[in-house]
Order: sequence, then structure tokens, then C-alpha cells
Amino acid sequence: MHACSHIFDSISPLIMKLPIDPNSIKGFLDHEEGMALFNKALIYTKRGPCLEIGSYCGKSALYIGSAAKENNQTLFSIDHHQGSEEQQPGEEYFDPDLINDSGKGINTLPYFLETIKRAKLKDTVSPIISSSEEASINWQQDLAMVFVDGGHSLEAAMADYFLWHKHLIPGGLLAIHDVFPNPEDGGRPPFEIYTLAKESGYYKEWPMIKSLAFLEKLE
Repeated sequence: MHACSHIFDSISPLIMKLPIDPNSIKGFLDHEEGMALFNKALIYTKRGPCLEIGSYCGKSALYIGSAAKENNQTLFSIDHHQGSEEQQPGEEYFDPDLINDSGKGINTLPYFLETIKRAKLKDTVSPIISSSEEASINWQQDLAMVFVDGGHSLEAAMADYFLWHKHLIPGGLLAIHDVFPNPEDGGRPPFEIYTLAKESGYYKEWPMIKSLAFLEKLE
């Protein structure tokens, strides 16, 4: 068993004060899930940079970026900041505070940048204002951790998985949010890519934290 796996098995929640209160940031990431991301990122960013797909207003970037900062690593944060399908006006997760200048969509970028500024993560978090597909076109950087929390349509989730998991180093971590084994609990696309990754033979499964799934790429 390699070093990362050994640490992963034995790690207990780390006591560290985040630079700002995560409850002050708009978003859907549970604090227990966020601290799990922090703890995992603290381990895996010892081996390289990490990347998140889906930034929204910066809540996950706070957790992952704070850990990456401890290891002098970078968090690449991809989001077009126009919201996913379910966050548009009239949809279930629409937040009127985020309405854009046209009044017909949302713009989360100012909130995201303000989060990064308040958390003093401007030298750690590298915003990529783009769709996942566009960002992947000329991507060459190896990654020690990838967090998938982008669009939840089947097309978007599948694209995020296939475009980015191939950039993970052996022993790197794939984290997927909103994985619900019971279809009554939530949408299926994140669960579908989680199942696809598990059945690929390329990953070892780690225990889930609520709806947050972890898979380590085999050496």
C-alpha cells in the first residue's frame, strides 16, 4: 500500500481554523463534506495541484484552497459563472441575489472573487472562467486531485468525468459531489459517473461522506 493510502486510512479530522466562516458563502456544500475535502486535499496536494469543476460562489474553493495553500500548491477552479440549469431564474435553486445585468440569468463571479479575496487565497486559487470543455482543450497539467461538482445533467457530468479524470496522477484522488445511490434522494448523473469510475478498474473506493464520494486512482 502506498503512502497516500496509508495516511487516508488513518487520518482523523484535522483541527484547523478556516480563514473565513464557510457559512458566510453562498453554496450547497455541507460543512462535513467541506472538511472532508479539506482533509483529503491536505494529503493529496503534497503530490501536486488540484482542480475543481464548479466553483459557484467559492465555498468548495475555501476548503480545498486552504489545504492547497498549506502545501504551497495551486487549486485550478473552473466555472463559467453563469450557473447550471437548475440555478436559472424560475428554477428550483435560483437565488435572486445572483441575477445578472440582463435579468435573464445569473453571474456568480463577483461572489467567487470576493470569497477568494476575503480568504486570502488569491495566490493559491487560479480561476478559470470557462466551461469545463473549453478549459480541457489544451490542458497539459498533471493533477493530484480532481473535484467534480459542475452541471448535473447527464451530458455535463459525463463530459466532466471523461475530460478530467485522465489528468489524475497514479495515486491521485477523484472526488464527486451529490452522489445519491437512492434515486429518491437526488439526481442520477453524479452517481452514474461515480459508478462508471468504480467499474472501470482504475480506482479504489474510499468511504463516502454524506453525498461526497472519493475514488483513488490506482498506481
